[in-house]
Amino acid sequence: MKLALVQICSGDNPTKNLGKTCGFIREAARAGAELIVTPEVTNCVSQNRDHQRQVLQTEAQDLTLAQLRKLAEQERIWLLIGSLALKNSGPDDRFSNRSFLIDPQGQIQARYDKIHMFDVTLSGSESYTESDGYKPGNRAVLSQTPFGTLGMTICYDLRFPNLYRDMAQAGAEVLIVPSAFTKKTGQAHWHVLNRARAIENGAFVVSACAVGTVEGGGEAYGHSLIVNPWGEVVADAGAQRGVVY
Repeated sequence: MKLALVQICSGDNPTKNLGKTCGFIREAARAGAELIVTPEVTNCVSQNRDHQRQVLQTEAQDLTLAQLRKLAEQERIWLLIGSLALKNSGPDDRFSNRSFLIDPQGQIQARYDKIHMFDVTLSGSESYTESDGYKPGNRAVLSQTPFGTLGMTICYDLRFPNLYRDMAQAGAEVLIVPSAFTKKTGQAHWHVLNRARAIENGAFVVSACAVGTVEGGGEAYGHSLIVNPWGEVVADAGAQRGVVY
């Protein structure tokens, strides 16, 4: 199979982000990619909860999801939308951080809600409390594809090896880790964590990561990776926007 990772710098405007994302997906599809993966929160990167309440939609109403499903059908590709930030209905008004696997007919084959919330203080000026804005998921997700069994995770999950071990023992052959890893933690741990998950589980690890300055503070690391079961880095996108195969 030919696999492509889209490395983008998403801002807090879902409409602008969608145009950039679709352009890279078309580029990858026309280069022969059969499975294309985008980073975490492909639709909107923001720490401003008030702004998110204004621009985010529910899954049923989300324009990014609807357009990317159409694009997957048009290009006849499998598309792993790293995740979308989505509104929820119900008593818990926090958002969902949800990944989608779309088939070449544009149908949703699997959904995964991020389990582990990124609540971290990196310095006096940089801290994150993801659990304030996002409702954590509570189940691991495997999905069958023509390329093998995929295990779906998101970003901070990468630091919790038991999740990956459970999925590997249940049959996962490819572990997907769409991310918006911070530059500081990425420089320290990104490569070693991805390689460790591959080696521990005898599986491929596929990690599309956002890149560049994040609106509202912080910077995403980039270096989208494909790692083989021996722990070797097959592809590294570096710190530039674009597509790596």
